Amino acid sequence: MAWVQFICHTAPDSAEALSEALSECGAAAVTFEDDADQPIYEPDPGETPLWADTRLTALFDAETSEQSVLDMLTTLLPEVPRFRVEAVEDKDWEREWMANFQPIQFGDRLWIVPSWHKAPDEQAVNILLDPGLAFGTGTHATTALCLNWLDQADLKGKFVIDYGCGSGILAIAAALLGAERVIGVDTDPQALEATRENARRNGVEIEAYLPGNCPDEPCDLLLANILAGPLQNLAPRFANLCKPDTQLVLSGILQSQADEVAESYAPWFTMQPAVSREDWVRLTGVRHAI
Repeated sequence: MAWVQFICHTAPDSAEALSEALSECGAAAVTFEDDADQPIYEPDPGETPLWADTRLTALFDAETSEQSVLDMLTTLLPEVPRFRVEAVEDKDWEREWMANFQPIQFGDRLWIVPSWHKAPDEQAVNILLDPGLAFGTGTHATTALCLNWLDQADLKGKFVIDYGCGSGILAIAAALLGAERVIGVDTDPQALEATRENARRNGVEIEAYLPGNCPDEPCDLLLANILAGPLQNLAPRFANLCKPDTQLVLSGILQSQADEVAESYAPWFTMQPAVSREDWVRLTGVRHAI
């Protein structure tokens, strides 16, 4: 099917109304993008901020009349921004999308392998994982930092908790690397469903819980790849989930946040120097004797 896209530049306070108007005009999809390299790393809970300079793109069937869209927008908005209209190259978009996801290696043993690819090394620890709704495909620096750590760890017989499990990628890696029991915890029920399904596809068992239902049993390794704010708030909770000498692996932390997060854990854990990748860090520590 052929498409055209209407592209304009807008301010965040008018972007939502413009998006709704374009949807009423028949747009199949509307996307927002940063138009001036302005990263938004960690919004406050419940907030979905946009960039000061936002590029809005609305996708329409190629048969759509540009003038009819603009005419309808004038009835819906007090002011219609200037658009440029571009034809979208006709491609097999599903194949194009799939081509962007190739097998990725982490450390010596671990590979993330999409279902449409053959594993490059059949003898490696291969995690079968497709991009989906939950966070965690290995492409983000924070996930890579955790996977590289897991690749070097001895997990035989260990009890592991992956707090903020997303797709289940870290939990599944731990199970495939020899962990005896693995729990995944997430606030999003969709993430728990993704974790269970991905665990099934990889032939491992992962217990998946909402935070309030997570068993209060101390583990041998606690992983948490979330964000700095929640990590700081969860420090006492994590201390209770870790017995003496339990290892702690934290990520989702910007370099500028590393010292503050480490200080939050210092009352309970001996923290190690941060390991960096791009703008992100991984923090590790060991639980003190109680």
